[in-house]
Amino acid sequence: MADLSRSTSDLSGFPVAPSDILAAAETIRGAVVETPCSHSRTLSSICGCDIWLKFENLQFTSSFKERGALNRLTALTPEERARGVIAMSAGNHAQGVAYHAKRLGIPATIVMPIGTPMVKIENTRHHGAEVVVTGATLEEAAAFARSHGEARGMIFVHPYDDPLVIAGQGTIGLEMLKAVPDLDTLVVPIGGGGLISGIAIAAKSIKPSLRILGVEAWLYPSMYNAIHDGNLPARGDTLAEGIAVKSPGKITTEIVRRLVDDIALVNEAELERAVATLISIEKTVVEGAGAACLAALMSDPSRFAGQKVGLVLSGGNIDTRLIASVLTRELAREGRLTQLSLDIPDRPGQLAAVAALLAEAGANIIEVSHQRTFSDLPAKATLLQLVIETRDAAHLDEVMARLNASGLSARCT
Repeated sequence: MADLSRSTSDLSGFPVAPSDILAAAETIRGAVVETPCSHSRTLSSICGCDIWLKFENLQFTSSFKERGALNRLTALTPEERARGVIAMSAGNHAQGVAYHAKRLGIPATIVMPIGTPMVKIENTRHHGAEVVVTGATLEEAAAFARSHGEARGMIFVHPYDDPLVIAGQGTIGLEMLKAVPDLDTLVVPIGGGGLISGIAIAAKSIKPSLRILGVEAWLYPSMYNAIHDGNLPARGDTLAEGIAVKSPGKITTEIVRRLVDDIALVNEAELERAVATLISIEKTVVEGAGAACLAALMSDPSRFAGQKVGLVLSGGNIDTRLIASVLTRELAREGRLTQLSLDIPDRPGQLAAVAALLAEAGANIIEVSHQRTFSDLPAKATLLQLVIETRDAAHLDEVMARLNASGLSARCT
C-alpha cells in the first residue's frame, strides 16, 4: 500500500460539495435501493477486525453505478432527454444508464469494449439500450462514443468524471455512516475514481478523521500512477474488469489526491480468493471489482487490526462460467482439488488398485483419464491422470504419502 499522507480537512475547491451529495440522495430516493450495510461476524473473526459490508451488488442492476447514472439523467432538460444519451462502459455503468434511461423515457446508446463479459452486454440490451461493441480498451470505446454521440447530437454520460455522477455515487458514504457512525476506515475500489471520490467527500464531511483506502488491481494501477507520477504498466485481462481503467478522471484524480489516505494494489490470486470467500461465507455473488476491497483486507489484515472497517461490495455482475472457474481454482489452491499423474502398468486391475488406495485414504476421484499414445512411457505402461478431492492441504499430503509408499510414482501436475 502507498501512504498518500496529506491533510484531508479541506473540502473546498471541488466541483462536488457535500450539499450536492445530500441533494443526490433526495433525487434518487425510492428509485435506487438503499442497500444493507451488514456486520460480518465470520469475516471479522478471520481478519481480526470489525467488518461491515455494503451490499451494492443487491441493486436492481447489481451495481452501485445506478446511483450516479440516475442523478445525471434526472438533471437533463426536456430537450436533452429527447436527443438521447450515449455512454461508454465495461458493463455496470452501461446497465445503470440503460435501466434508468428506459424508466425515464430517454433513448440510450451504450458503447462497450471488446471483451466485456457477455452477461453485462445482454443485461444492457435487456434494459432497452442500443449496444455497440467496439474498441480494445475502455478508452477506445470512449473515443468512439464521443464521436458517435456528437455526430447525432446525443448527451454523453461519463461513467466517473462528472460532478453529478460523483455526487450520486457519494450517497453510499452517507448510507454507510448512517448505518455505522463509528467506522474507522472505509475501503473502496478504484476504477476511474468516481465512486471513491463521492464517498470520500461525503464521509470526510461527516467524520474528517475517517480513513479512506482505495483499491486497484495490480494489472491496472492507473490512479496509483497518477497520484505518484508512476509508470507501472496497465495491461492484460483482470478478473476485476469493472476497475480496469487505464486513465482515471481529471476531477476524480484531484479529489483522490487530497482526500484518499492510501491506495492498495491487489493481484489476481487475491481477487479470486476474495470472490470465492464471499460466496462461501456470505453466500453473496460479487464480481472481481466488487471483491477488491476484501482482497486488500485479506492480503494485509494486520493493517486493519482492531478497527471498524467498511467495505464496499460495488457490484455482482460476473459470468457464471467465470464463477465456476474461480471456485475450482480456489479449491486447488487450498489443496482440496488436485490433478495427479501416475505411471502404471497397462494391465487389468491397476486402476482398481489405485482407486482402492485412494478410497482407503479418504480421497474422492472426480475425473479419470488414461494416456497411452502421447507419452514417452514404455508401450506396456500408461499414464494415469486423476483429479481428486481432499479435505485440505494436510490431507492431500497424507494421500500422496500413501500412494508413494505403495510403490506408485504419484505427482501433482
